[in-house]
Amino acid sequence: MSPLQGVPAPNRRLFLRTLLGAGAALGLSACATARASGPALSSSAPLPTQVPAGTGLRIASALGAEQLQLQLSGLIKQIPFTVPSWPNIAAGPDVINAFRADSLDLANNAGIPPIQAQFQGYDARIVAVDLTRKPSYLFATKPHSDIQSVAQFAGRKLAFSQGQAQGVVLLRALRGAGLKDSDVHLVPLTSDQFLTALEAGQVDIAPLAVSQAPAYLNRYAADGAHTIPTDVVDLLNLLWAPADVLADSARAAAVAAFVPIWAKGLVWVYENPSVWEQEYYVKTQNISLSQAQQVTTLTNKPLLPPSWDEAIAWEQQTVDLLAQGGYVKSFQAEALFDRRFEHLASAAVPAEYRS
Repeated sequence: MSPLQGVPAPNRRLFLRTLLGAGAALGLSACATARASGPALSSSAPLPTQVPAGTGLRIASALGAEQLQLQLSGLIKQIPFTVPSWPNIAAGPDVINAFRADSLDLANNAGIPPIQAQFQGYDARIVAVDLTRKPSYLFATKPHSDIQSVAQFAGRKLAFSQGQAQGVVLLRALRGAGLKDSDVHLVPLTSDQFLTALEAGQVDIAPLAVSQAPAYLNRYAADGAHTIPTDVVDLLNLLWAPADVLADSARAAAVAAFVPIWAKGLVWVYENPSVWEQEYYVKTQNISLSQAQQVTTLTNKPLLPPSWDEAIAWEQQTVDLLAQGGYVKSFQAEALFDRRFEHLASAAVPAEYRS
């Protein structure tokens, strides 16, 4: 069982968004096909290094976490451009909508939203990669369930959000157990509906964040609900930006300047858990210190690789997996990455955070 015993129900969603990064994304749809407006982006063009005076970037800060960690670490003073706003935007669909509305320039998400954007025809690129090695999800059963393994998912009703990280974790787990989509009943839901569906017995299985499981089990373990661990990970924690932002030399230089600061911020939070627990979780998320300490035990150590080859291979596997199920059309995942930025995050951190 996850160590987050006793976390109040109102905070579950806060934990999910903060711990796991904004892995959620809108259901993949081909209905939107217009590409990002603005000048064409060439990833072979030299990366600008000088940030002109007056340049600004609007940077997503889910629940205020990004901005706060840079303030607490002092890294915010190193930003060589203005940040007119730190929008509280996290989920993939919200980020894509903000990109389209020209109200956001840079965001932190998992690997699914860039695929979502590409399939919609919106041009945005990944500019920094942090690899996540520990599983972030497990599978919870409805009450009175006899399911004990992923192999026993055959013929069962599974909560499935095709454009969110939880959905891809489920698909990967099914493939690992030798099951096809047609072997199960995928029930289309959004992740915030999973708990309700489990409680009502509308689904047999739902993938839950490790931080959600304790509260669910506290209520329903006595009725036979239980969890089934998986070794499937949601590998990518990344920064990405619209192509028109990166095609603008001033804003591209600003993004390049921010990537090392972002990487150092990840390391600072990992190395200063007691400060982060008190200043963020206790003071801004209104949870107890003991609960905050339990949260940090689930935190992945930052891993900012000098090469993006593994990340690109992972995204390609994800694209292919979704294409096999008919959720997207296959494409070359490398098109999602602007490799001009590849070295920046890794070069900014000590060697122990590079591999």
